[in-house]
Amino acid sequence: AAAHGASAPPNVVLILCDDLGLGDISGFGYQAPLCETPHLDRMAAAGAKLTRFMVPMPYCAPSRASLLTGRYPFRHGIVSNPTPDQGIDRYGLPPEETTIAEMLKPAGYDTYLVGKWHLGHRPGFFPWEQGFDDYFGILYSNDMRPVQIVENGRVVEYPVEQTCLTKRYTERAIGCMERSVQADRPFFLLLAHAMPHKPLAPSPAFHTPETPDDLYADVIRELDGSVGEILAATARLGIDRNTIVVFTSDNGAAFGGNNGGLRGKKAESWDGGLRVPFIAHWPGKIPPGTVSPALASSIDVLPTVARIAGTALPETEIDGLDLWPLLTGATTNSPHPFLVGMRGATVCTIHTAKWKLHVVPSASWRQPTAEQLRKPDPRGPDGTTILAPLGQYTMADFPGLTTGDHSRNPMLFDIETDPGEQRDLAAQYPEVVDRLTRYHAALPAPDLAIPQAAFPIRIIEGGRLDFWAE
Repeated sequence: AAAHGASAPPNVVLILCDDLGLGDISGFGYQAPLCETPHLDRMAAAGAKLTRFMVPMPYCAPSRASLLTGRYPFRHGIVSNPTPDQGIDRYGLPPEETTIAEMLKPAGYDTYLVGKWHLGHRPGFFPWEQGFDDYFGILYSNDMRPVQIVENGRVVEYPVEQTCLTKRYTERAIGCMERSVQADRPFFLLLAHAMPHKPLAPSPAFHTPETPDDLYADVIRELDGSVGEILAATARLGIDRNTIVVFTSDNGAAFGGNNGGLRGKKAESWDGGLRVPFIAHWPGKIPPGTVSPALASSIDVLPTVARIAGTALPETEIDGLDLWPLLTGATTNSPHPFLVGMRGATVCTIHTAKWKLHVVPSASWRQPTAEQLRKPDPRGPDGTTILAPLGQYTMADFPGLTTGDHSRNPMLFDIETDPGEQRDLAAQYPEVVDRLTRYHAALPAPDLAIPQAAFPIRIIEGGRLDFWAE
């Protein structure tokens, strides 16, 4: 705290959206944003914006595990999603992994998680077993049955009216901050929103049913409003100058979203799946209007928080590096000579400076068939177990570019001049391909098992189901 001119340990608020694309908010994409986001615009103008911020895996659980541990998936071992309605139950973040919450607790921090966890929904993997003092939310994705709100080991609501989720999560998060301020204790708050993961469900205050085609934009406007409420609360509580607020996403957008001119979507190793918005706000510490295109990653959040809070790093191999010099404008250079991207247990991409090498190219987009478009989503709202607006998006609403070269391995792209990954330059720059290929070959190759579904998706009828408790 003293190193940052603070009289008390700084508070840390991490706002994590689910499936938010680079172009879902204003100020990041290479195309027009899905909608205007004035609160996030002001947050970025008053703080720092990183425009090439990557996640190591383009889907939920592995990305969240890396964010909380500072480690690549090939180290922490989470390479797939725990999935209750497919029987992938006894799978989660290993207890020996150290989260940001566990790192901060010895320094006297209150630790809160509001919203999505998705790192295990069985005993041994719960958030309150990984350093969080207080938990309120859905333990996995909001389309995985049973959708139920859990509060510190107890199911408190089933079914869940999802149009209230963003509002309730925001109110709960502000209540957590108020509690710590009243107790004069520093806090770490992870506000992990359910949105804009499907099913999309804005509150009545933001829903515009008269224009049903902009359901996604309604959700984004509400998330932007939530950010405004969080920032206003830090000012009202008198802690804004001793609180860093970070806003980001776990991966790129899915159907209905906007990946801002990038190729591909969530679950793909094109940048539409791996590249997400990042904003950091700390009045008096982060210079206003700081913008950096330098390569950075969600694995960097833990070591950056350790630097800010003055705590020691966990006693394990940390892949992330301190972003503080980048956030404050002390340097314009990335701390990383290389970053990797994975799909499942496989390293698929190597990033360095302006280059991106696809060691294993992602699949090309295919136009959905009429039969696919007619087929109902088995995880869609049903009015009984999943409560959300019925008019959700389909495979036809692709969020990213669907064009571009697709050749044999490897593929090389100049991200500075070709952020949409359209022109494969591997034949023109064999020396770059060779350098990145040699780095890939030197990476550890652990034996990581991908859990298989125990049974097909099952619809759970009526009533509360405490299936996750022993």
